[in-house]
Amino acid sequence: MVISTIADTLTRGVETVTDTINEALFEPVIRLGVTGLARSGKTVFITALVANLMDRGRMPQLVAQSEGRILSAFLQPQPDDTVPRFDYESHLGDLTARSPRWPDSTRAVSELRLSLKVRPSGLLAGLQGPRVIHLDIVDYPGEWLLDLGLMEKSYADWSRETLERLDARPQGADFAALVRDTDAAASFDEVQAKALANSYTGYLQAARAAGYSDCTPGRFLLPGELAGSPALTFAPLPPRDGPRRSLIREMERRFEAYKARVAKPFFRDHFARIDRQVVLVDALGAIHSGPAAVEDLRRAMADTLSAFRPGTNAFLSQLLRGKRVEKILFAATKADHLHHTQHPRLTAIMQALVREARDRAQFAGAETQAMAIAALRATTEDTLTHEGRSLDCVRGTLLDSGKRAAFYPGDLPSDPAHLLGPARDGATRWLDQDYQVMRFAPAPLDLKPGEGPPHIRLDRAAQFLIGDRL
Repeated sequence: MVISTIADTLTRGVETVTDTINEALFEPVIRLGVTGLARSGKTVFITALVANLMDRGRMPQLVAQSEGRILSAFLQPQPDDTVPRFDYESHLGDLTARSPRWPDSTRAVSELRLSLKVRPSGLLAGLQGPRVIHLDIVDYPGEWLLDLGLMEKSYADWSRETLERLDARPQGADFAALVRDTDAAASFDEVQAKALANSYTGYLQAARAAGYSDCTPGRFLLPGELAGSPALTFAPLPPRDGPRRSLIREMERRFEAYKARVAKPFFRDHFARIDRQVVLVDALGAIHSGPAAVEDLRRAMADTLSAFRPGTNAFLSQLLRGKRVEKILFAATKADHLHHTQHPRLTAIMQALVREARDRAQFAGAETQAMAIAALRATTEDTLTHEGRSLDCVRGTLLDSGKRAAFYPGDLPSDPAHLLGPARDGATRWLDQDYQVMRFAPAPLDLKPGEGPPHIRLDRAAQFLIGDRL
């Protein structure tokens, strides 16, 4: 383990020096990480961002574009031959088809390189010709980022914390009953281990569907090629002593194997190389699910985003060796589900929701910002009269029925504490309001030459993330 850690550290140091020399002498590279938990819209965000950087008619807030300095943008082969390419063309085809549909969600790491030919600004404008800047976009599931919290936990600590959460989550009742009937000190049996792992995975899936965010290990939800492997065939058990070949000892061994062979390579090979980061959050979905889901999201964000403060995690400190993420954008997605008059309230809720996480990131020297966005606008705005009251609504095509409908989700509070307070206090429901969420299908697009898909504040997001490098 010590030799492996030293090797990882040396390799990371060589990569850092090589990347620095290449960027200084040749063509700069920005590695942009895009993550978020399920249904936060990662695939749509990347597709819409690339489409709007290639056809920039809807990007006035991107300063280099408004100044006319971006001469062209084009896709190139990505530099990492062993990482799957983000299937941009297929996803864009889904969104721009005659009958558009949402593309499939992120299930593994993928990457895409977009190169921008940019004319320099300021004093360099008359001395240098245009240069090429590469934007390497790394798409990875937010569920995998949750595993960072496991890296310095023992199996006993993780089991204790996980089993304590079951008391407040009805989705875990079946698994809790199975654990109570299990003798952890008995001889290991593969069939029993598989039954426990399957029951625990079913609980995680149900908890995620109910709006909970803290569901670890992340690969249990998105196993990919590891499905059925011993590294994903374990579950939490009440801490106790057991003989060498007992069930609990084997569960502990597999938990450690998961950290060493599944979680660690992801952080080493992908996360540690990111320069800028987007964290997409379905805040509206959490609000709709209720106070418990909002509090769970707040805690999950605070815990997992300790990744951006490596000094608090010895594993990450060794891995990054001084490298820091420079900018982090916390984006509340699906802003098009609200009338624009409520967008400032959604932004304020987002800022409060990730306050602890943002403070940790700022402590590490990263510049952060929160905003409400819609990477692809699927609705139009309308104002209706109901019982003598004007309601600011959005209108779109319902995903389930295909019918056009106007939708009023309820007024978000002007003070975020009216949501976060009851969530922290363990309220079971919102006292004064029920917040609704509607699932809209993407609207058919009729794009003019030079225009990317319609969005809300995607240009502002791009300016924050990469504008300084253009």
